Amino acid sequence: MKSTDSKALPVAAVVAVARNGVIGKDGSLPWRMRADLKWFKKITLGKPIIMGRTTWEDLGRPLPGRINIVVSRRGLDLPEGVYLASSIEEAIKIAHASAAETGADEISIIGGAQIYRAAMEHIDLIYLTRIEADVEGDTVLDLPPREGWDIETLDVIKADADNQYDATIEKWQRL
Repeated sequence: MKSTDSKALPVAAVVAVARNGVIGKDGSLPWRMRADLKWFKKITLGKPIIMGRTTWEDLGRPLPGRINIVVSRRGLDLPEGVYLASSIEEAIKIAHASAAETGADEISIIGGAQIYRAAMEHIDLIYLTRIEADVEGDTVLDLPPREGWDIETLDVIKADADNQYDATIEKWQRL
């Protein structure tokens, strides 16, 4: 892959967070939200996605239609076509190079908490699903302060048979 300017494409965090900051439990999502999973697919399809080892292990396979990049300091046995990066900076370089080859217009950071924190200085956008509940979990993410971001509500999800909780999908754009 050829090298590109690291600021050529926006870097977006795609994350769902409960009211109490929980984003995970036992390496998985602590809720059942079909509408959010559909949104996640729509917003990441065709784009390079960057994730940490725990998120990779939870998924158990590459997400189709996306360049999958796993950040880990450990050597991992990854399937062909899945990239390993030792840092968030290396992952973003790989993502930019692959985006240049595929024509993707954005890079998606998909978790977990350590990866979101490590990537925050590189993040231009946050696609945030606010789960309107306090849930049990063992992985928490503190969102950045709302100051410094233009925040737009994109959609509202109502609890039903496929969606465990009410939720709001927001787009945060760094000012």
